[in-house]
Amino acid sequence: MRMLLLILLLISPAAQASDLKLAAWNLSWLTLRPAGGADLPEGVRPKRPEDIAILRGYALALDADVVAFSEVDGPEIAAQVFPPERYRIHITNDQVVQRAGFAVRRTIAFTANPDLLGLDLYAHARYHLRSAADITLDLSGVKLRLLAVHLKSGCRDGTLGDTRDAACHTLGGQLPILQDWVTKRAAEGAAFIMMGDFNRWMQPGDPFFTRLSTATSLTRATEGLHSPCWGGGGFLDHLVAGGAAREWMQVQTLRVMLYRETAMAWKERLSDHCPVSVKLHLP
Repeated sequence: MRMLLLILLLISPAAQASDLKLAAWNLSWLTLRPAGGADLPEGVRPKRPEDIAILRGYALALDADVVAFSEVDGPEIAAQVFPPERYRIHITNDQVVQRAGFAVRRTIAFTANPDLLGLDLYAHARYHLRSAADITLDLSGVKLRLLAVHLKSGCRDGTLGDTRDAACHTLGGQLPILQDWVTKRAAEGAAFIMMGDFNRWMQPGDPFFTRLSTATSLTRATEGLHSPCWGGGGFLDHLVAGGAAREWMQVQTLRVMLYRETAMAWKERLSDHCPVSVKLHLP
């Protein structure tokens, strides 16, 4: 009887709980387009094959179950960093070079939801902002909604909506779109995580995070911390959890993968962002 009880305990749902590693990584103009083309800003240089090979090595070492990536010019170049035998790629349908998406471990089932198009406040202009990629993971019956974002740059701590500052005015305009997405997930009772390059430090008391949390409480893995990436500074890449995912996210597991290549020339060749990861302990 004792042995039977021990076996039952070992196979109970609590004993079957598992970890899921999530990461956010801005890959900084990952494209195969030629330098000097109309789609690339002046001074942007496409990565060399050896640079892509190095990034692929870091992706393998990161060994995340899901990576929310940004600044990636399509699934073909994404597959050169995230090996197809290990990951499936989902990326937005944006007609821009800097697209957001996910690399999902092949053993994980997921459903693609419509892109969050409203973040492109420049939809009728020549140049567009990035939409967000939206997927739902099915983790043996446990559903987790993920949103990969890359918000407007240039307003790391400025006044949101300031009409005298184009970047802050735009970022302030993107905030209600994210608020609406959060409100809908909260109404559904969904477990969800927003991941990626928010281009905002979100220091304690920042109105961006305060307003984002209006509909429901959120937990940010990077809260109160500074990134050691390229000499240190505030985090721009965040993982923000809501619903049951707040309890699943183990904030103490937050890690930043630093590049071994430390000369500043590598910052342009590889990325000015380092992969940021955290683990979830699933029920």
